[in-house]
Amino acid sequence: MTTAVTAAEILRHTTAFLSDVISNRDLRHRLISILHRDTTTAAISDESAAKLAADTLETAIMLSNFASRSCSLSLAEKLLLPLSDHPLPFFLLSLVHTLHNRHLDAAVSLLRFFRSNPSLARSEIAPVLYDRLFSLQLLSVFRWLLERRAQILSSSSVSEDATHSLSKVSEEQASKLRELEREYEEILDENCRAVAARFEEVLASENASISPPLLARKSSGEAGGAENNVEVEEDEEEQLVMEETEMIALKSGHYDNEKDEKISLLEPQKFQTPKQTKNICSGSMCSPDYNMEDEHVPPEDFVCPLTSNLFDDPVTLETGHTFERHAIEEWLKRGNLTCPITRKKLRKTRLPKTNLVLKQIISSWKEQNLNSVVEMPCDSPHGDTELKVECSTSPNSVISEATLDGMMSELRNAINKLYMSEVLAESEMAVLQIEKIWRELNLIVVDIHSMLSKPAIINGFMGVLLKSFDPKVLQTAVFLLTEMGCVDSNVIQTLSHVDTDVEWIKTLFKKGVKEAVVLMYLLKPSTIILSDMATVEALIAVVNMKEEEFLEMCLSPKTAAVLLLAQVVGSSEESIASSVAQAVLSEREIEAIVGSLGAEWAEERVAAVEILLKCMQEDGTCRNIIADKAQLSTFLESLVGATEGELFKIVKFLSELVKLNRRTFNEQILHIIKEEGPLSTMHTLLISLQTAHQFHFPVVAGLLLQLDLLVEQTKMSIYSEEAIDTLISCLRKTDYPAVQLEAAKIIASLQGRFNYAGKSLSREVLLERAGLDRSYNNFLQMDQISNFNEGIEASMKEENAAEDWERKAASVLVSHDCGLLFEALADGLKSQNEELRSACFISATWLIYMITILPDTGIQGAARVFFLKHFIFILKSAEDTEDRILAMLALKSFLHFDDGLRDLTSYAKDILKALRELEGFSPMASEIMKVLVEEPESKADIWIHKEVTKIDCSGNGEVLSIICFEDKIFSGHSDGTIKVWKVKESIVDLLQEIKRHTKDVTSLAISESGDRLYSGSLDRTVKVWSIEMAAIHHVQEHDMKDHIHNLVVTNSMCCFSPHGSGIKVKSWNGESKLLNSNKHAKCLALVQGKLYCGCHDSSIQEIDLATGKLISIQSGSKKLLGKANPIHALKLHGEFIYATSSSFDGSVIKIWNTSNNNRIHMVGSLQTSLEVRAMAVSSELIYLGCKGGAVEIWDRKKYNRINTLHTGSNYRVVCMALNSTEDILVIGTSDGQIQAWGVK
Repeated sequence: MTTAVTAAEILRHTTAFLSDVISNRDLRHRLISILHRDTTTAAISDESAAKLAADTLETAIMLSNFASRSCSLSLAEKLLLPLSDHPLPFFLLSLVHTLHNRHLDAAVSLLRFFRSNPSLARSEIAPVLYDRLFSLQLLSVFRWLLERRAQILSSSSVSEDATHSLSKVSEEQASKLRELEREYEEILDENCRAVAARFEEVLASENASISPPLLARKSSGEAGGAENNVEVEEDEEEQLVMEETEMIALKSGHYDNEKDEKISLLEPQKFQTPKQTKNICSGSMCSPDYNMEDEHVPPEDFVCPLTSNLFDDPVTLETGHTFERHAIEEWLKRGNLTCPITRKKLRKTRLPKTNLVLKQIISSWKEQNLNSVVEMPCDSPHGDTELKVECSTSPNSVISEATLDGMMSELRNAINKLYMSEVLAESEMAVLQIEKIWRELNLIVVDIHSMLSKPAIINGFMGVLLKSFDPKVLQTAVFLLTEMGCVDSNVIQTLSHVDTDVEWIKTLFKKGVKEAVVLMYLLKPSTIILSDMATVEALIAVVNMKEEEFLEMCLSPKTAAVLLLAQVVGSSEESIASSVAQAVLSEREIEAIVGSLGAEWAEERVAAVEILLKCMQEDGTCRNIIADKAQLSTFLESLVGATEGELFKIVKFLSELVKLNRRTFNEQILHIIKEEGPLSTMHTLLISLQTAHQFHFPVVAGLLLQLDLLVEQTKMSIYSEEAIDTLISCLRKTDYPAVQLEAAKIIASLQGRFNYAGKSLSREVLLERAGLDRSYNNFLQMDQISNFNEGIEASMKEENAAEDWERKAASVLVSHDCGLLFEALADGLKSQNEELRSACFISATWLIYMITILPDTGIQGAARVFFLKHFIFILKSAEDTEDRILAMLALKSFLHFDDGLRDLTSYAKDILKALRELEGFSPMASEIMKVLVEEPESKADIWIHKEVTKIDCSGNGEVLSIICFEDKIFSGHSDGTIKVWKVKESIVDLLQEIKRHTKDVTSLAISESGDRLYSGSLDRTVKVWSIEMAAIHHVQEHDMKDHIHNLVVTNSMCCFSPHGSGIKVKSWNGESKLLNSNKHAKCLALVQGKLYCGCHDSSIQEIDLATGKLISIQSGSKKLLGKANPIHALKLHGEFIYATSSSFDGSVIKIWNTSNNNRIHMVGSLQTSLEVRAMAVSSELIYLGCKGGAVEIWDRKKYNRINTLHTGSNYRVVCMALNSTEDILVIGTSDGQIQAWGVK
């Protein structure tokens, strides 16, 4: 019978196990490594995603910032959830949930891990958890194993004593035992799965506990071939529990020898060898073999086999043998990779933590057998100080108690002379004597700090420093003060009251005591004190010195100098920071600062970054020295645990470092950044994009994108997507022009070419491609002269690498979200910030040029829509000739595509003059003119619009809807009236006025058969009218139970936009349904069973009324400054969709092509400064009714404005319609006016 388990018990055990894994880095890495190894034998749906999740989880564990950790954990969980049922994702998810404090979810994931691979879980990953949680549920399986083994061994002819030795059984029995072991493992796996599944039910159940059912075991049928299905009887449970308890005790090393043989049957392979269960205290006081009579002789296990001395810091290797830490470290430093005792090769040479259990046992033994603590009084000048001195137990110790007494007496005398003597020589001698005793007593762990840190004694040291000229004495006094100040802030507080701040330390500098810089750092002086050039030069001199020239101190003088220089650079005004950078810019000083990038202390590495960044800003050529000398592998460790500010400095530094004039060098550095850090640099940057300050976004995104571009991508990776999305978002931050500018510059620099000073050559490269005979080649020649001539072959290699990089960078940028970057750059071209416009202009020109080189991905149309008119304007009106040439290069790129050629031809007259002016600068101008002149020009038609009539219907309120049918015009008014007009030879006469609606007639529609008029109103009804020769007659009314704002009809149904969200569809037989329920429809259009919806959030959808399938044509946008941005009008003409919206993005009318059934794509746009509220489309023209009463007329094919009609009113145009012959345009306004215009 199994044991009932509560949910609380399960959570307690699983949480304890997972917490141990999270807190123990070595254990965690070992377990994840085992699971990664297991992925080679079991398929996992996305192994790269699992590895990315593991790295992200590791990053989260290392992070201390709560927001950063949460972002990392969310990313890891997002990556793991879709993966197939495999042990690794389940295990990682359990760790993620634990870090999220979702312990129930963590327990469920861990149980599913047990179900996915129980053998791996209980043997290698979580054996302790298996023992504590699963074993008692599997007692019947263990009992079955005992009985089956007994059956097999009972047939042996050997003696009873030999029945448990596999070497003495028959070959047949050995074969049966091996088969039993295989069967036992299979049965144990299945039962483990069953128990884990049952535990999940326990966690999901509302009951406190659930007793799992008895487990059944299947056997192949031994002993007569009978099927053995073992059921555990009630009266056997107690015995089985006892056996299981014995088994667990055996694993921990505490067991009864009389029961060894019986229990070993449970797991013969694991527990047969007694040596494997040897306790750490075997042979010692807790061992039965220890002789208590010889209690003063250290037990064998207390003595290191390498040093023969008692353990002080014992560490136990994976082989089970224990050694003194310093001894085994020395063994490994000599190149040995094996255990000194077993000679077995060690899997890892990183030593484990101290064996605290053994150390505690030894300490207890020493307390009982050695009197190793003496107490010595010490008279302090300001009170008594009692020192407890621990004598060394090493046989090499030569300091006796008497000697120690003498040294302490000497120390007290020296202290008295230091702070009481008025003779300088005596005080100097006292300093030297104190330093000697300090070093000797520190060797035997005697702490004399408390004796020396009294204010009076500190003042004594200061008196010597201010008066003495002996370099040795000065150096010694500084050393002692520094050592004490590093561990006691009171010492620093005492020192800070001497003289004026750190002026006295400057005096020490002049006396040649460079170690005084450490004291200066500890005193934390203000930047003003440090910023005079004499101090800066002294700090630089310290940085240039070698470590062996200094005393060994708690903090290296070089480190302190670097930290102080960084303080000056980072906190001073620009002129002072520039002066410091200029002082560091010589090759020797730069190399010294670069050396600090590999320092052990992360703070020093970050300080070096700040200095080097300023140096690169002052003189970009120094980045070549930095890149050549920097040891980036060590430096990248700074990313671990860095604050947000430090992380940005590091990322900024790395971004500047990869602006070398050799593409191959840049990519080598990028590979190091990507691959050689302790954590995944790309994951760190990805997380930083979620948590960093918005001013840091462009730099972080730029570096992340460059790292991802190192590998050719078949599809967009998550790194590139996030990086480009971030750059686009930054380009749109109009409230933060500095962020916009940084993003634009980074996009332009992704072209990948730089001069020797790190300046981007994107503009120069494009000018060279446009045929301007200077720029890039000149820069390239200058770089070769300033650097060295590498030869033609090397130059070709560099150029090939640059072209390959440029192609990859452009491809990922233009392919992102169907050219979404184009829209952001087009917005930047309209900015008032000249520098931002220039950067966006360079980026747009480069990307348009690259479109002609990259494979066709269908994004040329989007580029033409967003940029064509911008570049035509720049070509015609820019004052800078180079800007005009770059615009010409971009326009030439459009000639490669039929649509682009057609569009440029329509503007030929506008740009030919500008091209003629540029012929003298670039041969490309002549090439473009030749193409345009040879194209047949279509003469623009002259359209004449004449006002036919103007009727005042203001008595009926606003004109809300107008529709034309054959020779009639129907108008709906805000007072519920419907009017019928007849058009004859450009004359409009009123035929009928009828009022059946009680509220606004918002919409009119004609049936497909042409014999019915439908009117929708805010009175919640749709009325049906028969159309007669001279009038309309009401024939039917439908109660829609909602306001009707827009109405379209077919012979079988109608669709309308209600007051709330969605689109209501009602068949004429009474059935109704709601479509697009999460959108607020503003306008509708219906063609061939497909309903097109323009919504309040600027989105547009296509809905197939037969199938209900929805296709998004344009995604919605958030409210702009709290205002909605609706689609005001939506019209279909042929295969094109026309939609009007606000002009916040510069495109009032957007045009889509529906000819491709699989894809609706945008083909054009119209830009106007007026607010469009209504629209009508003919075969040749587009009419835009605007808020101020104007109607703009546009050419439908050329997308250029032809004319503007004025209604004579300042009120908005509400509705418009064309008659069937397209020679009458009817306009309705908000002040109740109806106008008709003749079109010729």
